Amino acid sequence: MQLYCVGDGTPSVILDSGLSDTWLHWYKVQPQVAQFTRVCSYDRAGLGWSEPSPRPRTSRVIAEELHTLLGKAGVHPPFVLVGHSFGGLNVRMYASLYPSDVVGMVLVDACHPEQNQRLPNVRNPWLEAMLWQKRLMPFGIPRLLGWCGQGMAEVQPAFRSFDCTVQQKAGWFAEEASFSESLRQVGATRSLGAMPLMVLSHDPGTQQPDFEQRRSFEMTWAQMQEELAQLSSRSSRRIAAGSGHQIHRERPDVVIGAIRDVVAQCRIE
Repeated sequence: MQLYCVGDGTPSVILDSGLSDTWLHWYKVQPQVAQFTRVCSYDRAGLGWSEPSPRPRTSRVIAEELHTLLGKAGVHPPFVLVGHSFGGLNVRMYASLYPSDVVGMVLVDACHPEQNQRLPNVRNPWLEAMLWQKRLMPFGIPRLLGWCGQGMAEVQPAFRSFDCTVQQKAGWFAEEASFSESLRQVGATRSLGAMPLMVLSHDPGTQQPDFEQRRSFEMTWAQMQEELAQLSSRSSRRIAAGSGHQIHRERPDVVIGAIRDVVAQCRIE
């Protein structure tokens, strides 16, 4: 499995990406966090530079694999875990399985265990585009059309090309196939007690809430984000003004600031 660590200091910050995303998606955040502590990003099994795993791609399995990876790489706790979207489920599961390892957490527009039941059925053009890429991948069309690594123009082309590999899309569909089970698993976990927690949410104004379903979606999402902030008695929530779901790429300053604040709280203790 691919693991990339830079910087020095404790606690170490561990970054977990959204569904189908690789460690490269933290390229605007990780170098800045490395200026004040040790920070590691990684590729889950079957994504990026990590080989596929025969195990189901549930949050529990992913957390267990991350624990093994960090141990074998000599990356020792305490950890501040940072999870974007699906990665938010994974870091919560990690904290549930290995509570003594985790001293702080940042959730970046993270998934909520009840979202499949509570969110209205709004058309998802990103999901539809991913399905088309999967169908067209064997013919090399996504690469020819420049769909690889969209939104990451600053990243070297050789790295961006991994976004258009058959393994990458197969890894995404494997995680998607187990997504409902991951929601169920994380829904059964306990609160975070008094752990320092920062919940970052996208700006609903960027999602063009110009019809009833989208307005309902944004209202429900905001309520669920507020519920995530209630996981700890020492939490706060921030809206990333001007940012959509990809806060770590659209407003990296907000994510870096949140990580810095949580690390500072952990160091005081």
